[in-house]
Amino acid sequence: MSKSKVYFTDKIEKESLVKLYDLLGISLKGNVAVKLHSGEAGNQNYMKPEFLKDIIEHVGGTVVECNTAYEGARDTTIKHIKLMEDHGWSKHFKIDILDSDGEEILEIPEGNVIKKNIVGSKMKNYDSMLVLSHFKGHPMGGFGGALKNISIGLASSEGKRYIHTGGIEHASFEDMFEVEQDVFINSMADAAKSIVRFYENQIVYVSAMINISPDCDCCNPALDPCMADIGILASTDPVALDQACIDLVYNSKDEGRDHLVERIESRNGLLILESAEKLGIGSRDYELVTVD
Repeated sequence: MSKSKVYFTDKIEKESLVKLYDLLGISLKGNVAVKLHSGEAGNQNYMKPEFLKDIIEHVGGTVVECNTAYEGARDTTIKHIKLMEDHGWSKHFKIDILDSDGEEILEIPEGNVIKKNIVGSKMKNYDSMLVLSHFKGHPMGGFGGALKNISIGLASSEGKRYIHTGGIEHASFEDMFEVEQDVFINSMADAAKSIVRFYENQIVYVSAMINISPDCDCCNPALDPCMADIGILASTDPVALDQACIDLVYNSKDEGRDHLVERIESRNGLLILESAEKLGIGSRDYELVTVD
């Protein structure tokens, strides 16, 4: 069985996003959703609309997001839309908050912790998805990449709490901090499985290793980047893509990488790769193809 291909370039330019996407050889069909992180109010590290403009226009996509499970500028649809206006997303693109009209259940019969994923009801309006991820650390997950973007990122507010708590119905914000860490990580892998199944072969992943902070784009403010930018990667396999990003961090000679590695390992963040591989989402064994 051939290894999953992960394309990589150290040329951090908006044109590179399009180039790597085209190398994947997949033309996303129909109504294309573009999942990204809109950035919490006050966050300084999130990927900006101008950087992503070419790739989003290239696929003719609609920028999609879901509301958060914590108080902030994105926990209701009204506030989230205002935030997306403030951050420039709606200036350049069509936007859609997927859980603004309710929720949909995706079954996960093979899930190790959770057997369903609660997503925004509008997800069914999209035939395909481009997942644009900002690779960085995360206060709870250890790191955020493609797998986190399609699991927690695509869950509704209720769905986010459901994943965080390992399946507690109508969980509170406080409940999210009472669950064993491995339960949360494994629940994210379960949720990711449902998204990959939903879109089958009509979902692709592009990740940018820029502004690499130990914190997520949901932090206000986040810690400043702890290491230099690395590059842009793309794959049809989210497990291989996240593993490649992790390997680039671990193999880096940048002194700041130790800060990020500590964040990843203290949260057992690598468990999501192991769990996702066991669920058949993708493979940690990959071929890195460097592109000029």
